[in-house]
Amino acid sequence: MNVEKLLEQEIVTYVENLPGWKWDEGKWISKRYRFQNYLTGVSFVSELANYSEQRNHHPFISIDYKVVTIKLSSWNAGGLTSLDMEMAKIFDEIYDQFVE
Repeated sequence: MNVEKLLEQEIVTYVENLPGWKWDEGKWISKRYRFQNYLTGVSFVSELANYSEQRNHHPFISIDYKVVTIKLSSWNAGGLTSLDMEMAKIFDEIYDQFVE
């Protein structure tokens, strides 16, 4: 999969349209998801992991009790790509299934 690194202004535009996502250190975008309990967060991570494996694009994931933090970047492109932004949007959609 050959996806090109986004320009700074493209990243800013994408992130403005991804509620809760932050552009960190110019390397990745990140978001913290909060859950009612630990096991719901773990189930959410399992869904993200399965989706990420299908797309062959794997985020950094940390679980801190009821908070799951996700970081996305495309290391082979040397920064953020449209794939990272697409994945962020999908992760938000998956999260919505867990909190409704």
